[in-house]
Amino acid sequence: MIRSRYLVVFAALNGAMAVMTGAFAAHGAGPAVKTLLTTGAHYQLVHAVLALVCAVWPARDRLVGAAGWLAATGGLVFATALSLIALGGLSVMGVIAPVGGLLMILGWILLAIAGSRSQTPGI
Repeated sequence: MIRSRYLVVFAALNGAMAVMTGAFAAHGAGPAVKTLLTTGAHYQLVHAVLALVCAVWPARDRLVGAAGWLAATGGLVFATALSLIALGGLSVMGVIAPVGGLLMILGWILLAIAGSRSQTPGI
């Protein structure tokens, strides 16, 4: 019962990227960039999982789909911004990271709204 194959693919690729970034942070990154990469990978992975949950949510609700896309996109934007700061020295990306954070927060809020008005038994 997949709501959106595209969301599943996007979330899965986000998850893969998060694992790769986390592995690099743990095994190949210097101490100066390790924290930024680890933080980005953590948030990206959590929000990839949230997007997958939204993709298989039993109720057909546009808010749930939007929540999934916001979460996955926000995780990608946030993690990419932190990676570019850490690896590329692009401190200007510090103004982009909060955009990703805002998208992630909005994803959670939309999911909360959708969950509070769900008509699906058992949810």
